[in-house]
Amino acid sequence: MPEQQATVAQTATVPQVVHIHEAPPDRTLQRVALGAGMGAGAVAAAVYFGPLLVAAMASIAASLAVLAVMVAVCAWAIVSVVGAVGSNRTARAARRRGLLRRRT
Repeated sequence: MPEQQATVAQTATVPQVVHIHEAPPDRTLQRVALGAGMGAGAVAAAVYFGPLLVAAMASIAASLAVLAVMVAVCAWAIVSVVGAVGSNRTARAARRRGLLRRRT
């Protein structure tokens, strides 16, 4: 019986080898960083702040997109009001530059 227990204990100490391309996606970054000699703190920071940075950049992009739409609407409104309210000279100048359509 003692011989069988020794055999079981020896096989349990063999480390499991998982290649980097077989690792789950969330652990791949950790494996690359630890293999490059980075400390565990840097790996933890990268795992934590990576998705946080992506979320912050997406939020900024969404805000800029909304701002761009607002600027376009305001510019269209200003051009339309100036063309409708302005004098004939102003309307002719706007039509020449292609900013205002002719009234039908």
